[in-house]
Amino acid sequence: MPVEPVIQVSGPWTHRSVSANGCRFHVAAIGEGPLVLLLHGFPEFWWTWRHQLVTLAAAGYRAVAVDLRGYGDSDKPPRGYDLITAAADAAGLIRALGEANATVVGHDWGGLTAWTLAAYFPKAVRRLAIVSMAHPLRMRARVLPSPLTVSRALSEPDGPARRGGYPLAFQVPMLPERQLVRDGGALVGSILSSWSAAGWPDQETMRVYQHAMRIPPVAHTSLEYHRWFVRSTFRPDGLRYARQMRSPVAAPVLHLHGAADFCIPPSAARGAGRYVEGPYRWKIIEGAGHFPHEERPESFDAELLGWLADPEPDR
Repeated sequence: MPVEPVIQVSGPWTHRSVSANGCRFHVAAIGEGPLVLLLHGFPEFWWTWRHQLVTLAAAGYRAVAVDLRGYGDSDKPPRGYDLITAAADAAGLIRALGEANATVVGHDWGGLTAWTLAAYFPKAVRRLAIVSMAHPLRMRARVLPSPLTVSRALSEPDGPARRGGYPLAFQVPMLPERQLVRDGGALVGSILSSWSAAGWPDQETMRVYQHAMRIPPVAHTSLEYHRWFVRSTFRPDGLRYARQMRSPVAAPVLHLHGAADFCIPPSAARGAGRYVEGPYRWKIIEGAGHFPHEERPESFDAELLGWLADPEPDR
């Protein structure tokens, strides 16, 4: 399947390649002004930010949405799917785009990457907006394996994924990859629908994400992030990561969450302010599930742009 027609969706933005941290990344960029770097989550790619690219540019920002390592038209090396490397990718992208720092907006797995970036590369983050994701330490505690959940993951790999235990569900070798691409990517459509509020996505949106997941080897490389997250928990690299993530975030943080998020319930994400020493703002997007920036873009953009324009964001 050719990458370009699926990934390089036409629009007012410009597609380009950027080299950072030893990899080549595909980005869609539009606008001039302070840099806003947009990091997508699973099971999507840069196109998830199509609404925000336009509204951010209109508001006077340089908006850049990237395909993470292993996704879309970015490089898909055999290794490097840990959050530390993902954060180094993001920091390298900011430098490669000619900036010392940026506002970083991360959804789902992009949110975990953004939290990690702020802890490991604090000077690269001017502001941090987290969408539909708990702090990594809260998220790791949420998915720690037990005998019951491991048994369920082995017998029903797609079941826990639909209920929010997806990092654990994807530990099973090979089978989840096959499920993601089988029947034209039906599982991708099921994940999108079950994690969102009623009425989203439409069939065309679903098809775009299904096609993107079927680009070899995205079904495998996208799952490697989840495998590292769980398997590293008790390894030296994971223990070092947990220690570093206790460092408080100094940058202002906006934490946006859909009220009807069936993947990461608001109760699981709330309270991340304990990891932030800078101004912290928690906002619920009513009528939205796990993808508020796509399900309710007007409400989402109003919160994001209002926070960006606030010179002293409140706690």
